[in-house]
Amino acid sequence: MARESADHTLQATALVHEAYIRLVGTPPDQAWQGRGHFFAAAAEAMRRILVESARAKKSRKRGRDWRRIELQDFVDSDPDTPGILLDLDEGLSRLAEEDAESAELVKLRLFAGLSVTEAGAALGMCRTTAYENWKFARSWFAAREGTRSS
Repeated sequence: MARESADHTLQATALVHEAYIRLVGTPPDQAWQGRGHFFAAAAEAMRRILVESARAKKSRKRGRDWRRIELQDFVDSDPDTPGILLDLDEGLSRLAEEDAESAELVKLRLFAGLSVTEAGAALGMCRTTAYENWKFARSWFAAREGTRSS
């Protein structure tokens, strides 16, 4: 971890905890054949966690090279923000009248920062349904925007 970049989001303690959870979750018949075997398994678990984290950071669906903008920076910097937020609130209220599940999914995505899959799971949806609802909500907002500008 010392050689990782300063903006690395996984802290050493979190890495050790995740590795521990993976090691404890091994089949009950797993017997460590000594300290060396345990440390080898721990090192492999940590390597996999770091590689998964790196892949997630670089993947296109996670924004690859996009620069993260905190909501507070956005709110403070744009004088139109109150109007945008009020429009969003109005749109969410109207979407909720038509499709409450999609509106809840949008709220979790935009305000809680959850992924589509995480938001769907929080609402008890399967992954496919969550993505269908997300696609519907995006289309609904796009259609609404098209009718507002006309």
